[in-house]
Amino acid sequence: MPEIPPITAKIPAPRTTATSLPQSTGPSAWRLLLRRPLFWMASIILLIMLAFAIAPAPFAGLFGNGDPRACDLADSKVESAPGHPFGFDLQGCDIWAGAVYGAQASITVGLLATGIALAIALVMGLLAGMGGGIADWIVSRLTEVFLGFPFLLAAIVVLNMFGTRNVLTVGVVLGVFGWPMMARLMRASVRSVARADHVLAARTMGLGVGRIVTRYVVPNAVQPVMLMATLTIGGVIVAESTLTYLGIGLSSPAISWGLQIAAGSRVFQTAPHVLVLPSIMLAVTVLAIVALGEELRTVFDPRERR
Repeated sequence: MPEIPPITAKIPAPRTTATSLPQSTGPSAWRLLLRRPLFWMASIILLIMLAFAIAPAPFAGLFGNGDPRACDLADSKVESAPGHPFGFDLQGCDIWAGAVYGAQASITVGLLATGIALAIALVMGLLAGMGGGIADWIVSRLTEVFLGFPFLLAAIVVLNMFGTRNVLTVGVVLGVFGWPMMARLMRASVRSVARADHVLAARTMGLGVGRIVTRYVVPNAVQPVMLMATLTIGGVIVAESTLTYLGIGLSSPAISWGLQIAAGSRVFQTAPHVLVLPSIMLAVTVLAIVALGEELRTVFDPRERR
């Protein structure tokens, strides 16, 4: 009787698509990131601004008395004075001290709003990507509703309902309206990861949904959303300054770059120096955040290096 040859099954190689490219998170990616000068420049600037926000008093005392509320009308709109190289504003307050303390409110709003938006986006994107069906339909329609309202216009309408607008209220409102784009990205990333071979193998082995989500899906799907959140911080800081400039964001006695820019714009023709320092700090901070986000995306997203 002739011998029957064994039947062998050839396992096809995993498919790699544009949306499921493996992301570089190993030591090589970090070494590449540490060799990029723009990453170090942006990081140093952000560390300085974070130091201003965490402990403003020592830095505010470098030039002048260090107290942004120690004002003297006799110094109103003075361009510079001994110990006060950046001059005084309309109320006679030291501009340098105000700009240093202003970092605290502006950066706190940016981090708070982005954290809230990121948390909502992760939950919504995970529900839509893993649940599918009715869950995906509900999240998609809800996302479209929020995207239908312009971001700043929606924030203006809601903030006008508050009698007192502080860091908490402004941060929460901006966070509630800032999640839809990150949620869409999270949904697409989750759906891509859920079709990966290792996730299908985990389902075949009988692992529970909770374990699959926490161990395999979320760690692999969250990276592009985190990169987008880094860029969102800069956008939120600009949004807060814009709302404050329009008189709808933070209000006194808060100290922020937006309030300083609004005050400086009213006396720009007679005292342009009042507007310069807070504007520079705002622009430098936002540019550093954007540069850092772009550097992280370039290094950790292989599609950017192709």
